[in-house]
Amino acid sequence: MQFSTTINIEKSKSSIDYQSKIFTIGSCFAVNMAQKLEYFKFQSTCNPFGILFHPIAIEKFLRNCLEGKIFSEEDVFFANERYHHFDAHSNLSNPRLQEMLKNLNSNSQKAALDLKSATHIIITLGTAWVYRNIETNEIVANCHKVPQKNFTKEILSVDQIFESLSSIEKLLQSHNPEAQIIFTISPVRHIKDGIVENQRSKSHLFAALHQLLDSATSKTEYFPSYEIMMDELRDYRFYADDMLHPSNLAIEYIWESFLERYCSSETLSTMKEVGRIQQGLAHRSFSADSEAHQKFLDRLEKRIEVLRGKWPGMRF
Repeated sequence: MQFSTTINIEKSKSSIDYQSKIFTIGSCFAVNMAQKLEYFKFQSTCNPFGILFHPIAIEKFLRNCLEGKIFSEEDVFFANERYHHFDAHSNLSNPRLQEMLKNLNSNSQKAALDLKSATHIIITLGTAWVYRNIETNEIVANCHKVPQKNFTKEILSVDQIFESLSSIEKLLQSHNPEAQIIFTISPVRHIKDGIVENQRSKSHLFAALHQLLDSATSKTEYFPSYEIMMDELRDYRFYADDMLHPSNLAIEYIWESFLERYCSSETLSTMKEVGRIQQGLAHRSFSADSEAHQKFLDRLEKRIEVLRGKWPGMRF
């Protein structure tokens, strides 16, 4: 007896293994997946400018990186005792101007290199709601607690989103034609916009994204993380305490579906060994100086060396 609808997950022709270089960008769900990739020691990069929720912010970030924009003092502003950039998350804000500019430019330059060498680029779309800076008429990625009167709130139309996603696809393919682009829509609900407004937002993302996918190349795919959450995990037991974000169990379930689509049995076997080593590294002995514990650490190091010998890019 089955108590939920099941999303059919087919194997991708572009599999992920320990030679793959994965770039994840977008909403906080992109971070959830990136944390899994990092734990299992895949070669991955996540959100160099922090979480980006909407397509315009993602497009602007990618364009700035790949076209080699150099950030200067004119690009940032000072508020609440810190320097900020409207296209970057507050994680990059800094009380020191030169330090912030250095971080913006170094992160951008490294991101460009990672994007050009990536085998898989995973883009998670979170919302179609955006804030426009009244003074510059520019859509921002983050308001940085600047007073609300300085912005207008609007929802991107399906056509605007489609145009942005098309630009993202063309931009990435022009700089890295071999990369597999994977789009997904975040299962996180943005209730602060309102329940009806959240549904409007997601529907705009879906309509535009599938319009793109219908005309996209074979190097652009879709992974149904939103559908898995809404259909297979249709129960508040699978939400975190805020009833908005997926719980750890739900993230694990979606992650396993992702592995089912993109990873071979050989890669899954390697992941199991990585997981066992990670558990060993996390173990805290009551007697760290004991002979038994030192032997345990020696055995663990030998297992790590075996993996490094097979996958030189693996770092513990």
